[in-house]
Amino acid sequence: MHFAFICLPAAGHVNPTLPVVAELVRRGHRVTYATSAEYAAAVEFAGAAFFESGEDLASQFPRVGSPPDGAGSPRTGMLAGLGSGMMSGLLERLLERAREEFPALMARLAADPPDAVCYDAMTLAGKMAAMKLAVPDIALLPTYAANEYFSLRELMPARAPAEMIKAWKQICQLIDDFAAEQGLAQFNFMEGPPASLNICFIPREFQPAGETFDASFHFVGPCMGHRGTEEAWQPRGGDRPLVFISLGTTPLNDRPEFFRMCLEAFAASPWQVAMAVGDRIKVSELGQIPDNVEVRAFFPQLDVLGHADVFLSHTGMNSTMEALYFGVPLVAFPLQPEQEANARRVEELGLGRRLPAGPLSPALIRTVITEVSDDQEIRRNVRAMKQRIRGSGGPTAAADAIEGYLSALRRPA
Repeated sequence: MHFAFICLPAAGHVNPTLPVVAELVRRGHRVTYATSAEYAAAVEFAGAAFFESGEDLASQFPRVGSPPDGAGSPRTGMLAGLGSGMMSGLLERLLERAREEFPALMARLAADPPDAVCYDAMTLAGKMAAMKLAVPDIALLPTYAANEYFSLRELMPARAPAEMIKAWKQICQLIDDFAAEQGLAQFNFMEGPPASLNICFIPREFQPAGETFDASFHFVGPCMGHRGTEEAWQPRGGDRPLVFISLGTTPLNDRPEFFRMCLEAFAASPWQVAMAVGDRIKVSELGQIPDNVEVRAFFPQLDVLGHADVFLSHTGMNSTMEALYFGVPLVAFPLQPEQEANARRVEELGLGRRLPAGPLSPALIRTVITEVSDDQEIRRNVRAMKQRIRGSGGPTAAADAIEGYLSALRRPA
């Protein structure tokens, strides 16, 4: 069979899908994969035919920078950076690119029709392409699923500001207008019923109200696989405990003040540290690097987590799942609302703790990480979740679900 994968151009959305692509290709299927050029090499390494569509989301954000002196917690500036203006501007840009690129995508798929469209649930073009081609629709969910018993709105700590709600309604109307232009009535982007088949890259046990989701939802857990663009990594500190520090790949990781506090926290300590600071910070901005700390823009995360004792993370869902896959407790420092929700879920399930929302200090960072590392109940919970994740099936279960669904559709009534 031929599958079209259409994915939001962001690492936390692309990475979980690539092992599924590789498994489908291994089974003899063809995959055409549409996303931004940044992921072309990884897509082709997985065995798919790459088709450029969209632009990397990171390019849409200005540099965040540190808050001014006296602003309190570094988190203050992070959440402020996700105001209604930025979010509506980002959605408008995504819609603008969809208008520009959707005809070319449809032309490519019309010339080589897929048997199904597998699309990131947040990708505008994916749902539209499945509807326009009238082929089976398969949603790929890198974060929580929603049904009549659970809404993603429940994860938000408070009602969104009025201006953000207004901006969201305006952009949704523009999206509906665009869909209508394409002959697609009642499009309901990110609303309405789920796809016919839904592949969820978290275990059912992590999903709120997980027991209420029907057989159209397959909770396959995180899908691991070599991404083809990363070098191998080994810790250089022998048997010393390792803390991995990373705030993800989005521009909100641009927090030199936070990273300087982490350097001070672990200087001359028994810990060895691998710290990923992103590509918007120069290492020279951070001052002197202690001998027990290795600083890079990015690390091969799966390799590092295979050795880590604790992960100080923004708790993006992809990073959270990868940590739990390797049985690594989490210390959460969320940067945006979805990550705040993940941090709360981590605490609810006893899988780690979050840093306090108030002002931070090097001593506080070190204390929380040490306490989490030493907490035997957290470690028991993390080991149990690791077993559940590894029993969820990963890419094999995802490919089985996709093949099984399409085989059932083709079976005579």
